[in-house]
Amino acid sequence: MSGGLGTRLRPITHTSAKQLVPIANKPILFYGIEAVVAAGITEIGIIVGDTESEIRAAVGDGARWGATVTYIRQEAPLGLAHAVKIAQPYLKTDAFVMYLGDNLVLDGITAFVEEFKRKKPDALLLLAKVREPERFGVAELRDGRLARLEEKPEHPKSDLVLVGVYLFGPKVFEAVNAIQPAERGELEITDAIQYLIDHQASVEPHVITGWWKDTGRLEDMLEANRIVLDHHEPRQQGTVTGRSQVIGKVSIEAGAEIVDSVVRGPAIIGSKTRIVNSYVGPFTSVYHGVEILNSEIEHSIVLENSKIIDVAPRIEDSLIGKDVVIRRTDQMPKALRFMLGDHSEVELT
Repeated sequence: MSGGLGTRLRPITHTSAKQLVPIANKPILFYGIEAVVAAGITEIGIIVGDTESEIRAAVGDGARWGATVTYIRQEAPLGLAHAVKIAQPYLKTDAFVMYLGDNLVLDGITAFVEEFKRKKPDALLLLAKVREPERFGVAELRDGRLARLEEKPEHPKSDLVLVGVYLFGPKVFEAVNAIQPAERGELEITDAIQYLIDHQASVEPHVITGWWKDTGRLEDMLEANRIVLDHHEPRQQGTVTGRSQVIGKVSIEAGAEIVDSVVRGPAIIGSKTRIVNSYVGPFTSVYHGVEILNSEIEHSIVLENSKIIDVAPRIEDSLIGKDVVIRRTDQMPKALRFMLGDHSEVELT
């Protein structure tokens, strides 16, 4: 699933697909594709919307993963069940995995696919316990069985929510064609699953204990970046010169330069990035073609071709988009000057 507007990550998503924002310098969507292929699934349909051209350019035909990718256009973000409905001509009567393109399941989905093959239910749903269940589809279990699902309720009846991975048999098509749009005008996948439950279909819950993250908000994306970097294997392909120190698990990609700087891992520095007389702290991903000069940054994600020059104090807990320039000037009269997109947030200290 790679449609949607990504409103919670604006202004980044005004100009970029949320599924392509990099976590540890790899687009979020690629983690999902890798998980699906690792589970033995190589026929992949990607639901796309207004960012179709960008998704196509990034993913291509899927050959780099040994997969075959088909693009399925959704004319508007009309809900996950609607996406299943329009994918029926592609899926035919096959069982399938539905994977939300902005979700990360660190341990992959291979075990769940094998469980689905073994049990052959009409649906296998991944569930996880969370602190804010009202942000998700909430599942209510009775005696270990799914009883009821509710989409983003004001007063959740449990802390178990639907993870962004679903495994379905063909009976789900009956459900998505039978339900009506919910109050917000979308065909909700929770309503389709509830239809299956109410019509005595076999719907199996699986509560996962491993790490999972929906990266729809800044804080979630930074936490995902932190956890992935913590599991990342360091590599040194760039150059480190002068009084530089590289401490801990740090990946420096080919063509990157670290000059008279400190990089403290876990961190990743992208190709053709130049860091001079600066400090890059833990849990920071710096993408390709970035310049950081006389500045400090940590626990952040910096996208390609941005510049951070002569900035003090330290930048932290930030997502900095493509081609951004943050610089200090000594010109008089001194003033703050901004050009910010919709839904931006700036904190001054």
